[in-house]
Amino acid sequence: MPSPELTERERRVLEAVIQAYVETAQPAGSNAIARRFGLGVSPATIRSTMSDLEEKGLLYHPHTSAGRVPTDIAYRVYVDSLLPLPAISLREHDQLSERITVGGSAVEAILRRAAQSLGVITQELGVALGPSLDNSVVERLNLIKLSSERLLLALTLSGGTMRTIFVEARGEIADIALAEVTQVLNERVSGLTLKEIRTSLADRLRDTGQTRNAAELLNVFIEEGEQLFDTAMMGENDVLLGQPSLLAEQPEFANVDNMRKLVALTETREHLADLLRQRSRMPGITISIGNEHRDPKLENFTIVTAQYRSGSVAGVIGVIGPTRMPYDKVISLVTHTSRLLTDLLD
Repeated sequence: MPSPELTERERRVLEAVIQAYVETAQPAGSNAIARRFGLGVSPATIRSTMSDLEEKGLLYHPHTSAGRVPTDIAYRVYVDSLLPLPAISLREHDQLSERITVGGSAVEAILRRAAQSLGVITQELGVALGPSLDNSVVERLNLIKLSSERLLLALTLSGGTMRTIFVEARGEIADIALAEVTQVLNERVSGLTLKEIRTSLADRLRDTGQTRNAAELLNVFIEEGEQLFDTAMMGENDVLLGQPSLLAEQPEFANVDNMRKLVALTETREHLADLLRQRSRMPGITISIGNEHRDPKLENFTIVTAQYRSGSVAGVIGVIGPTRMPYDKVISLVTHTSRLLTDLLD
């Protein structure tokens, strides 16, 4: 929905209320705002301005207290038009760089460290989604016999990523047939993306003129190739989380219902993966606040993410927290972390 028009005084009072509430988790009153922010007007004028902001849907009374609390719309106005974005400190830069770069070099290990580090520094729940493999190019395939009727298809993808898929054969497969099929697969699909293979494998493998045993094994790939190579892309469903306990300590989660929603969010990863996957297609920073999610499970949360890139593929890094969060700090740190990851993985 469009943001309401605000006077300069309304903008200054709204920004002061949001800053006060983010820091204290307590409804902001006009006297406290006047004392702390030096807006150059009386508490009575601030109180009147807060009433105007309430009529515009930007503030509300949580109970009979004289103080007011920002709404989701207020946070959106703040993020879009009021927010000063400070540069991160040298200490924060060094912390992130050291935490992310020290350790194993596997993509999953790097992303896990990034999510955990971002969560610790922002005091929110760090979250990362592995890069989508849709556009990853298959450099080589190998078929490995695990038993008489079970094979392992090992894929080497661009950028050094590896994926393995179990393949159930139909009857015992001779070694010579395994070698023939491995050769055919490499000839027909090496150099293609997983998406291209998934949608065209059957056509690419028809009329290969192989021996009977090899043809039987190729039929498995012709009939089940789309499902097999869809499984190969499941890495993009891997949601990596930081420490949920960092959120659990915040005042919002003293409420039992909010705590249940937090637990549900961290235990059911598929829905979160779908949400983050959509963001992996959006360059730059993406911020969704409270009811903007159109999902009751997320109505008390803000999700701030940024796309990172690893060669030709992209993933997501960010944080999840209550709608009451220090947006300026969080956005700066998420943006910086995405750049660090892109540099590290490129």
